[in-house]
Amino acid sequence: MKNVESISLANKEKSQVALTSVAAAVGLTAFKIVVGIMTNSLGILAEAAHSALDLIAALVTFFAVKLSGKPADDSHHYGHGKIENLSALFETLLLLVTCVWIIYEAYERLFGVRKDAVVEASMWSFIVMATSIFIDYNRSRMLYRAARKHKSQALEADALHFSTDIWSSSVVILGLIGVLVSKNVPGMKWLIQADAVAALGVAVIVVFVSLQLGKRTVMALLDTAPIGLDIRIKNIVEALPGVTDCHQIRVRQAGPDLFVDVHVLLDGSLSLKQAHLLTEQIEEKIKMETHALDITVHPEPIEEPFVD
Repeated sequence: MKNVESISLANKEKSQVALTSVAAAVGLTAFKIVVGIMTNSLGILAEAAHSALDLIAALVTFFAVKLSGKPADDSHHYGHGKIENLSALFETLLLLVTCVWIIYEAYERLFGVRKDAVVEASMWSFIVMATSIFIDYNRSRMLYRAARKHKSQALEADALHFSTDIWSSSVVILGLIGVLVSKNVPGMKWLIQADAVAALGVAVIVVFVSLQLGKRTVMALLDTAPIGLDIRIKNIVEALPGVTDCHQIRVRQAGPDLFVDVHVLLDGSLSLKQAHLLTEQIEEKIKMETHALDITVHPEPIEEPFVD
């Protein structure tokens, strides 16, 4: 009962953190759109598009966290944890869509029909980006803290989004400074394109993060075992008294939940009750060291040498 209550509390905390992220994304997106239109800044509009997709990603994360907390049922024997991995993959695709739009718009500003567009680097331009950095810093810390505590890939992906927003917002501020310099310093007119170049910088950051996030989510969806965990489990189990060998170790991750299957060689003369008690000790030790949700131990008798 205590375990059920702790799981319920964890799901509630994850949902609250995800909902706070949604609220912050709504405010930032609206603020950036208004200021971007007022100043005609591609860098800020690119950030607004980035924040709009972050809002969608935050909503997906919120619902994914709520659904992934549902217990196993007749059609999902391993629970619903993979929903978190799917939401992270969806966020990756959204980030790539953002990159396509930003790169296209930057090209039009630098070489296309809109290369004469005038950007106004006003006080509001700097205020919105500074506000964005402040909110994203606090929001990413909150999400990372909850992600580590509950081992949630969905919250970690959301935190990663907003961490990159800090860097991309900083790039946009540099672009706006370049615009100001181009208007006030003779011989520096070429910096008028700094805003579009800054937008390309945003796209490069987002592409890099998208590829990293996409790789991790695909590996999770393909049940790729955490590197080195099988060796660690083998050493843990074989260190227990009564266990001769641990083999055929299988590990899979479903959202925040870890599932472990192992085969062990035991003394064949043990009674069924003794073998059962030993497998329970093995399960408890693995759970203590890896925090796995579900562990299956298959005992096998040691092969006795044939005597003629």
